[in-house]
Amino acid sequence: MKNELSNRLLKFAVDIIVYLRTIKNFEEAKIIKYQLIKSASSGGANYEEAQGAPSKTDFSNKVRIALKEMRESNYWLKVIKDAKIDNQPILEELINESEELKRILGKIASKTRKGN
Repeated sequence: MKNELSNRLLKFAVDIIVYLRTIKNFEEAKIIKYQLIKSASSGGANYEEAQGAPSKTDFSNKVRIALKEMRESNYWLKVIKDAKIDNQPILEELINESEELKRILGKIASKTRKGN
């Protein structure tokens, strides 16, 4: 059975890609879209790598990278909102999901950092 968090991270990355296809490619949007796709997909990829980590230290490092990437994704989504690049209802859903994923990854990172 696949990990629920892995599924959410995969869905988040796919939802980001599908969502960004709806935003026009003007100059600054191209840069933001590129950065957001990289961070959204990297979060899940690093968490997947953590699942196969050969040590607790490697697991912890990969989870912290996944958290860093999710924080970046959340940032770019807020840039899209605050710069009024887009205002579709899905944007707020993606921001909320990125915040939830940040909290979950943050808890895992915190527990592994303490050695629990």
